[in-house]
Amino acid sequence: MKSEILSALRETGEYVSGQYLCDKLGVSRTAVWKGIQKLRQEGYVIEAVSNKGYRLIETMDVLNEDELKSRRRTCWIGEEIHYYEVTDSTNLRAKQLAEEGKPHGTLVVADRQDAGRGRRGKSWTSPPGISVYMSLILKPQIKPQSASMLTLIAGLAVARALKDYAGVSPQIKWPNDIVLGGKKVCGILAELSTEIEEIHYVVVGIGINVRNTEFPEEISSIATSLLLEGKDKIKRAELIGAVCESFEHYYGIFSETNDLSGLKEEYDKYLVNKGRQVRVSDPMEYFEGEAVGITDLGELIVDTEKGRRLVFAGEVSVRGIYGYV
Repeated sequence: MKSEILSALRETGEYVSGQYLCDKLGVSRTAVWKGIQKLRQEGYVIEAVSNKGYRLIETMDVLNEDELKSRRRTCWIGEEIHYYEVTDSTNLRAKQLAEEGKPHGTLVVADRQDAGRGRRGKSWTSPPGISVYMSLILKPQIKPQSASMLTLIAGLAVARALKDYAGVSPQIKWPNDIVLGGKKVCGILAELSTEIEEIHYVVVGIGINVRNTEFPEEISSIATSLLLEGKDKIKRAELIGAVCESFEHYYGIFSETNDLSGLKEEYDKYLVNKGRQVRVSDPMEYFEGEAVGITDLGELIVDTEKGRRLVFAGEVSVRGIYGYV
């Protein structure tokens, strides 16, 4: 009931009478009062004025299951939410939940991770109270070789959410980094369970640096946060809601064609690689060229001295980003 009270208080931003809450939620005044008290204990500031009712004062960056539910504006993402104050990794939790049969669109969020991971087994620093750690369980009806496109959809969703909600100008470094001011503010890690021709599930993990003021020495020169970029009033639950809303929108477009033909133009507008010199280290070789965009299948298009190349996987460095000069 707490999430419903929060949603009702946020509908107008003004005072809401206790009777209105009773009628809307189908409960007694005592139940409403108890719900308000529990929310206050969790850190919410809620005014109560005689003959006016209750009013929520939006001051705290509260992150819990009720807050996430009250911020939900999606149809299928987040119908089931699993929140942890601390876990090893939201991707590990999501994979476990997927194995237990949790549905498409299940959202997993943690306030802290003890074993956060990035690409190629790299650790992801995950202290409490300052960043977004979230994972989505997806069960797409696509071939396993198409699953990598979901990483690009997630990148586009995060970029759009940061632009619309945080008011910044993000860029995407293909395939899975979100960049602000030439530094990394978000990483994305997709993992899947599959057979030769069938996907059981895909877990898409997203980590966004929100209020970090410092980073480990090995990444301090290439990492940033929304706070360091001048955004000091971001509420993590609201940002998670914005990411989910954008992801659901773009996933719907993707599902119509099972490729990125409907998203390619918008993706290219965010693509920091586009029009820049890049270095590509794929599993077979190393080459350089100019990136010009992505294909319908999410491959990076690179023009080299020997002709056009399509990059499906590999490490791509972009001149002017992360210290590459």
